[in-house]
Amino acid sequence: MTNDNQPEMERLKSFSLVCDRSDELAQLTEEFYLELIEFSHCQATPKVILAEREPVRFLAGFIAAYTAKCPVFLGNPNWTKQEWQQVFNLVQPDISWGIEERRGDTVKRGHRDMIHNFSASPTHRVPVSHSPTIMIPTGGSSGNIKFAVHTGESLTASVRGFTEYFQLQKVNSFCVLPLYHVSGLMQFMRCFTTGGKLVISPFKKLESLQLDELEPADFFISLVPTQLQTILQNSNLTAWLSQFQTVLLGGAPAWDEILEKARYYQIKLAPTYGMTETASQIATLKPDDFLKGKVNSGQLLPHAKVIISNEKGEYLNNNQTGNILIQAESLALGYYPLVSKLEAIAPNFLTDDLGFIDNEGYLNIVGRKSDKIITGGENVYPTAVESAIKATAMVTDVCVVGIPDQYWGQAVTAIYVPKNSNHSVIEIQNLLRDQLSKFKLPKHWIAVENLPRNSQGKINRQELHKIALETLKNSDKNFSK
Repeated sequence: MTNDNQPEMERLKSFSLVCDRSDELAQLTEEFYLELIEFSHCQATPKVILAEREPVRFLAGFIAAYTAKCPVFLGNPNWTKQEWQQVFNLVQPDISWGIEERRGDTVKRGHRDMIHNFSASPTHRVPVSHSPTIMIPTGGSSGNIKFAVHTGESLTASVRGFTEYFQLQKVNSFCVLPLYHVSGLMQFMRCFTTGGKLVISPFKKLESLQLDELEPADFFISLVPTQLQTILQNSNLTAWLSQFQTVLLGGAPAWDEILEKARYYQIKLAPTYGMTETASQIATLKPDDFLKGKVNSGQLLPHAKVIISNEKGEYLNNNQTGNILIQAESLALGYYPLVSKLEAIAPNFLTDDLGFIDNEGYLNIVGRKSDKIITGGENVYPTAVESAIKATAMVTDVCVVGIPDQYWGQAVTAIYVPKNSNHSVIEIQNLLRDQLSKFKLPKHWIAVENLPRNSQGKINRQELHKIALETLKNSDKNFSK
């Protein structure tokens, strides 16, 4: 590579990667980079879709695009053909890496064949920037896929905030999350920019790994709640996890049962608050606070600020619940394509989340505005009801939604996975009567085998609404839509 790319190449030399074929990282990066340079000599800077399934190829492609300052769109190799059609219509890439031929599809490996097999819409351009532009996918589980537009500056600001908050010079991370997701990508960015070590392993292979070959005390690991629950069901993995320097937990709200179990086993858990738009966490509860019994999202990282406001936009004081507005150096510019300044989310990003900041500066998440249930004029936030139901220890999973009701407006409905078929709904309800106000108690209970969740553990609420409506419509219950 040229001298202009020396910083990235120097980082590549000091960065340590442990995964299958990790010794090929430098060579593959060079090959990807030369392909980009060759394309750039003939045409404008190419837009790249990166969906390599193998971690070393994904990272090589990402480093090459980052070094060449090419706009790169991260893709999920497991997207369906329909989802890929949506993505290609939106992005109109010049180069695509990692799309494999699938039965019944016309998609082939090799970007030119692949592009011409998809119908095209007018080309969108990304903003001119002296920094690499990285488009990270968000949504998709219950709506259209969209891309948050990040830059090298926003991602490195997130790394800087992380290292300052945890007082680290070097970050080592054990990654079991997908690299195309912000939670996986930022683990790489922390290790790469600080000269740390990144170990990558599929989560499903943890039980077969030689866990004693790693010194967990030197590593961070990031998990989503469903992964933590799985590990806590295995005594060997639980003992292994308890040795980690810090176990970051995010992606979806965690329930009290697994938090208490993690605390019992002295796992150095650090619940986080963040999202794709903020380049991962902007608030984190430190392990010492967690082990002492605190249950919230922790204090803010130094690169971020949170403002709580009411519906009128007026700022609220400590301990007052309202809308969460984020100001952060790590904020994305907006969503691709950025066709106007009106679509920008920086410098003030109004989230869908509700919460408050207590007198100690800890951020507490109450729920989401879009999930709020209004029943008989009362506001019900599903997370509080779900937490109480999980605390009964009679369910393994639960989601609370609001179903249209002619009398109440909405009826609180619990869709749950029973832990034991012998437990009746009446038993659960009896335990809840002292825990929840009457208007918060679910009117309808629907037992299912499992809840539809994505790889991050987030529930597809649209799908659950359909399940609830169909089930209640076909039941003998007094249900009115």
